[in-house]
Amino acid sequence: MHVERFVDVAPGVRLWAEDFAPHGDAVDGSAEPLLLITGANASGLAWPDPLIEQLTERHRVIRYDHRDTGRSTWAFDEHPYAISDLADDAVAVLDAFGIERAHVVGMSMGGILAQLLLLDHPDRLLSATVLCTTALGSGRSALPDPDPALLTLWQELDRPRDREAEIAWRVEHWRALNGTGTPFDADEFRALEERVIAHAGRHDNPAAHARAAQTGLDRGAELADVDVPALVIEAPEDPVNPPPHSGHLSRALGRGRLVRVPGMGHALNSTVVAPVAAAILTQTAPAVADATS
Repeated sequence: MHVERFVDVAPGVRLWAEDFAPHGDAVDGSAEPLLLITGANASGLAWPDPLIEQLTERHRVIRYDHRDTGRSTWAFDEHPYAISDLADDAVAVLDAFGIERAHVVGMSMGGILAQLLLLDHPDRLLSATVLCTTALGSGRSALPDPDPALLTLWQELDRPRDREAEIAWRVEHWRALNGTGTPFDADEFRALEERVIAHAGRHDNPAAHARAAQTGLDRGAELADVDVPALVIEAPEDPVNPPPHSGHLSRALGRGRLVRVPGMGHALNSTVVAPVAAAILTQTAPAVADATS
């Protein structure tokens, strides 16, 4: 069972969110909540339903649309914001659902937001899992930049296209993000983007998160003091944040550990859902939390 609702996060700005009830062994009311935070310019629907199905075996799971994605408010030009404001949005989602503490899983930019939550709202987190991301302040390090082919694609992110051309562009973008370590199924990602467009009711992409202010993100030195159990999932074929980024982040975190998903790139295709879910559920298991307390 799932429930959809809107969450007011600022004057004139609201977010769409979806709350999945636990099932299986978790129906006794003991299920701990788990919040999914997706990447830049991505709807919450980017979290695959099969992943959510596995996570709800143990957890109450919530996913949501960032500002300027999906069914949330699209108004960056009228209400500009910083990336760090999106971390406050995540807290507002927890508040709206009456959740005091949750496990948080963040992918790509969502991993940056999860780090901000670890620093500014550790009392709201039971654990954190981040994947396909980099450490706060990593721009000051010697870590590699994204693949040049992706940088070229990103220059076209907000270019006007009709619906069919937009879907075709997004599929090719996913192809580049996926990398070559696992098979890429164009039909799988076409179906995803058709669903995302139907969900949003529009096919354009204003690339708002690429325009959002980056202030307040140079806080890498603070990660060493994090006292919340944290897992970094390394995607060895990630063309955005290749493997040195994951190791750097796990070492920077005070209580970080590293798990690798072989072949994974910067995409949650059907071949990596099971190992990613297994890594998350290992991190959120009570025995792990107790051992690291």
